[in-house]
Amino acid sequence: MLFSNEKFKSTIIKCKNLSTPGLDHISWKHLKAVIKDKRYLVNIVNIANAYINISHWPSHFKMLSSIIIPKPNKMFYDFPKIFHPILFLNTLGKLIEKVIRERLQFHLISNNFIHLN
Repeated sequence: MLFSNEKFKSTIIKCKNLSTPGLDHISWKHLKAVIKDKRYLVNIVNIANAYINISHWPSHFKMLSSIIIPKPNKMFYDFPKIFHPILFLNTLGKLIEKVIRERLQFHLISNNFIHLN
């Protein structure tokens, strides 16, 4: 189940450049610029493949930070519906998760594990 350079390229192209950087302070715009150099793309793919091969997800990809953005015209925060949390994760970890999610979704649909309706 090794990943390819093309899969990472096609996944990262779909990410919005205006998104806020993650905990690693890397934005999608910067990551897109970095992977234009094939050496860096190959290294990122090798890292993802290594994590899959050893069945390990590093703790720095699991760390997150959250902030609460107040919704307009809400004075009290007594109910969960009033909260609008924003989570910040490691951008490289999010990219690898997106590639894994796309592959998993493809296999589930192509093997009829999920009905298309």
